[in-house]
Amino acid sequence: MKTILIADSGSTKTNWTLCRNNQDTLRLQTQGINPYQLSESQIKDILYGELLPQLDGAQVDEVYFYGAGQRDEMRGMTTRLLKEVLTASVVEVHSDLIGAARALCGKDEGIACILGTGANSCVFDGKEITWQVSPLGFILGDEGSGAVIGKRLVGDVLKAQLPDDICKAFFEETPHTADDIIRNVYRNTFPNRFLAQYTHFVSRHITHPAVEELVTTEFERFFKRNIANYNRPDLAVNFVGSVAEVFLPQLRQAAERCGFRVGKVMKDPMEALVGYHLQNR
Repeated sequence: MKTILIADSGSTKTNWTLCRNNQDTLRLQTQGINPYQLSESQIKDILYGELLPQLDGAQVDEVYFYGAGQRDEMRGMTTRLLKEVLTASVVEVHSDLIGAARALCGKDEGIACILGTGANSCVFDGKEITWQVSPLGFILGDEGSGAVIGKRLVGDVLKAQLPDDICKAFFEETPHTADDIIRNVYRNTFPNRFLAQYTHFVSRHITHPAVEELVTTEFERFFKRNIANYNRPDLAVNFVGSVAEVFLPQLRQAAERCGFRVGKVMKDPMEALVGYHLQNR
């Protein structure tokens, strides 16, 4: 029986599952592998330095990798590196959105979305993506993502647009000054990850009306600027990602306001992806 390795990679982390004898036998985690954010040598360092030691010499026959930024020539680079490091006979690299669609919809038609550090969405026909509104990243788009919720929170705190008690709590509970924030956003690497960390503060204060409204209106922007373009009100809107799971009540409220219906929601697509690949071998 062949051994397969399945990966679900976001901008922050990659979850890996090794399956032997049609069973999920080992779960691993490394840094996120996004070829638009990391160089070839950095990706190699993660594979050799983080993944291989955890595999502990296990032979891998097939690799199915789903990740952010995996398209066009970047997808080819990731495929080549995985073949080099893991020496598997079969290596398939797909976008994280295909992974989300397979996990959420299986072989059925549906709308599949990701709400984590970043955001994405598509219409899936059961085999492939038939329509995708470009997410555009956290500067131009990524509405509803952890990075954009964090960006809105920080901007509103620093410009005193939120109530005094929330602004005070922000500086008491988070370790960064205004100068720290500006430096991390404009001078340091991975500003999207930096901003997304503030969703922890948001979740602690989600019962505050101003904070809840910030989140709900950001989710409304996600539906209006992305899902509405598909013009498929007949389809449920399904989600993977920690932001969708943590803020599910606000997500449902935003969907209702915009005339949509939330379907499946899962924090992590891995279990469903393992089932998909074991059933379709």
